[in-house]
Amino acid sequence: MVGSKWRKAKLALGCVQLPRTLDDENNSNSSSSAAVLASVNGGHRRQFSDAVVSLSSSTASVAADCRPSSPITPTPSSSGLRFSRSSSKSSKSSKKTCAICLSTVIPGQGHAIFTAECSHSFHFNCITSNVKHGNHICPICRAKWTEIPSQGQTSEALHGKLRANSINGNRDYPMVAALQQLPLPQPDFNQNISPSYRVAEPAMFDDDDLIDEQHTFREQFAHSASDESSMRRVAIKTCPEVSSVAKLASYDNFSVLIHLKAPVAEISYYGASSPSHNSRAPVDLVTVLDVSGSMAGTKLALLKRAMGFVIHHLGPHDRLSVIVFSSSARRLFPLKRMTDNGRNQALQAVNSLSSNGGTNIAEGLKKGAKVMLERKCKNPVSSMILLSDGQDTYTVNAPAGAQSRTDYKSLLPNFIQQNSGTSFQIPVHTFGFGSDHDSVSMHSISEGSGGTFSFIETECVIQDAFAQCMGGLLSVVVQELELKLNCVYPNLKLGSIKAGSYHTRLLDGARTGYINVGDLYAEEERDFLVTMNIPQASVSEMPLLKVSCTYKDPITKEVTHLDEVEGVKINRPERAEHVEVSMEVDKQRNRLKAADAMSEARSAAENSDLAGAVSILESCRQTLSDSVSAKDPLCVGLLNELKEMKERMSTRQVYEASGRAYVLSGLSSHSWQRATVRVDSTSSTNLSQAYQTSFMADMISRSQTMVIPNMPPSPPVRPPRSLSGRPSPR
Repeated sequence: MVGSKWRKAKLALGCVQLPRTLDDENNSNSSSSAAVLASVNGGHRRQFSDAVVSLSSSTASVAADCRPSSPITPTPSSSGLRFSRSSSKSSKSSKKTCAICLSTVIPGQGHAIFTAECSHSFHFNCITSNVKHGNHICPICRAKWTEIPSQGQTSEALHGKLRANSINGNRDYPMVAALQQLPLPQPDFNQNISPSYRVAEPAMFDDDDLIDEQHTFREQFAHSASDESSMRRVAIKTCPEVSSVAKLASYDNFSVLIHLKAPVAEISYYGASSPSHNSRAPVDLVTVLDVSGSMAGTKLALLKRAMGFVIHHLGPHDRLSVIVFSSSARRLFPLKRMTDNGRNQALQAVNSLSSNGGTNIAEGLKKGAKVMLERKCKNPVSSMILLSDGQDTYTVNAPAGAQSRTDYKSLLPNFIQQNSGTSFQIPVHTFGFGSDHDSVSMHSISEGSGGTFSFIETECVIQDAFAQCMGGLLSVVVQELELKLNCVYPNLKLGSIKAGSYHTRLLDGARTGYINVGDLYAEEERDFLVTMNIPQASVSEMPLLKVSCTYKDPITKEVTHLDEVEGVKINRPERAEHVEVSMEVDKQRNRLKAADAMSEARSAAENSDLAGAVSILESCRQTLSDSVSAKDPLCVGLLNELKEMKERMSTRQVYEASGRAYVLSGLSSHSWQRATVRVDSTSSTNLSQAYQTSFMADMISRSQTMVIPNMPPSPPVRPPRSLSGRPSPR
């Protein structure tokens, strides 16, 4: 009760205004709060000092259970990572206000910190002003100091001393020590981290770190001289629907499967241990993060931890910039190389975030695009990540799913959009967080830029979702891939090219076709179905298609042209023979049928016809179940996905809460044939494994098992829940 009385006394005296903190919730610990009388400049000024200021927000409660319940909202001074009340004395001493200026003494808030031999901490500028008048006594405990801070000390020497004090005082609390070891903020880097020290952003975002050109040249030389360069070729395979058609028979809508597989690569993509010689292309990554008021508490703490994972796994040649938005948007720091110093600064910036205000997705997106557009140099791979948990309250006013809503594709800068006839330049991978996010807008942004949309329904999955995305971005082995199809047999024409969201075009009277595939991650596969009408013929063997592709190596910039060796051929026997339909072609047909059914069901649901939507999905499930490839793992996954969508369209309430986002994430995955996050309520896993590469799976495994340096341990993942809210059987 002592702490409570001191608080009342201070408020009554009007000496200081105290925000409601987590410490107020437990009076049993109030004795750890020390309100002492401070004497400054020879006793000319007396003030109260609050000895306990929370270092961070709500991760302690998250570590116990990852429920989406509403935790106590942290104070604006919180840096995102709260620790146990059973901390050592040194840990408690770090939770102070400066007894001179009464501002919080927290590493990373723009001030150097002096820790005296009596363990009390002050802002360096405040204490040097005090001692220069000859006062060598601690303003708090009155202990006499033998080591006096001087304004003549260099920042490097002072920083070394402060780091030593922090480390020695927090041996048992690695995260506290790690935060206190972070380098002092640079003026231009931290200009937008804290509202207290915010200055105007530059007019041009051309202050990005320079790329290590020497490293790039070294990589090109090592890669060109490698004996394994032939292993980095894209593999092309083709498969006709059936192997033979009788001479006197014709076959309409004959399907040919074109299968691509990106090369396997041995990639070191772990930032903390990546060697100086790396086998992957460096990345420019801009993350655009929602820090509106709805992100307060557990969500923000988990977002910070997920960003810590991202930062840790970027290497010294990768560059990162972080944009945050609420009612407005601001850049935390420009594109910085993730060297040891850059990584520490990025962690410090992310850890300083607090949540408040509305949700202005458009402004965040525009500022992220501005970073990409105005950078003075570029890494080979560029991408953006956008995460939000709410509706855009500034740009889009129509209700979710309404046809009259603003088209977010029109808000995407031209250089980011998927341009006709060209590869995608800056894909934006969007993540809808929770049940109240704007899935329609997020899907529109990703679809318009060539990125993917993921649905993060369970809070604990956010880090795994980022990990899966990073596993792809850090394993790009092919860029600007374009597939060319040429009809070989006279008078043969292409009917259609079924390539999902990839841009296609037909030329030369439909005898030539193109598919712009863009970037491929290591080991990624793509399947496209091409249809044509097979005429009667007198030949015994009919050549149909010749397939070729061109692409660029992101490291060497070398352009490769690759031709399929044999092309597509079918036999033309005299008599009709019974031939089996190719299993590979059939399962790709099933994938396309399922994607079409998802799109039709969504349209019906948006028109308030949930019964019709469920009927469409059930009809597709029956068709797939009766197909020859029904037991193939791909088809089994499709059947489970269609069933899940049916359940999420059972009522309007369920559809609004999760069904729409689940369907849109599935459509994004199948249209690009790329992994997205979709939590299955009936599965023991939290992530869909469709289109997942080994690098993505490895990253997810590391996310679920690794304790990230400089970040708190991951919270336990709760069992998946059914739509009724009860834990699902495993």
